[in-house]
Amino acid sequence: MTAAALLLSGCSGGSSDGASANAAAAESSSPSEGMDDMSGMAMGDPSATPANKIPDAEVVKGTFKLLDTRPPGMDDAKGTAWLAQSSRGTTVTVSLTGLKPGEEYMSHLHGQPCSTKGGGEHFQFEKGGATTPPNEVHLMFTADKSGMGMTTVNNDRKTGENAVAIVVHPMAAQDNRIACADFDF
Repeated sequence: MTAAALLLSGCSGGSSDGASANAAAAESSSPSEGMDDMSGMAMGDPSATPANKIPDAEVVKGTFKLLDTRPPGMDDAKGTAWLAQSSRGTTVTVSLTGLKPGEEYMSHLHGQPCSTKGGGEHFQFEKGGATTPPNEVHLMFTADKSGMGMTTVNNDRKTGENAVAIVVHPMAAQDNRIACADFDF
């Protein structure tokens, strides 16, 4: 399955809008390269200012809890997510340990709490719109050699209190949600 198709099917949420942007991603040899090529859509920057360090922002935090849908070998995954809203929009940071070293992972904001089928559908700024950024907030990252992964993404729009959870899953098996974190508004 191509990186673009994986992105669109991630967490089983949303439709397959944005096919033209995804064609360019499918030509890439690496899922992360494909994602980065998707019309300049931001998918995360591990060196960006983390959400919990954004000045003058309203910040909420969530602790990842393991889901029953996690793939085998992911019992030690744990971490934290932060969502910050400021005059510059929304910043989201994920930080996890216990991941498989060198593996690629994807996170998405969700519009329902983790107790609702692992966060339910993806959060979208315009419901029924494109299933790609900037209409959705996606974070993509690769676990380092110790199994730690962290990245931050920015969106110039505010989610308000409508993005209530975030889910993380492996890029290679996006229906296998590893963990979900509810944001404490």
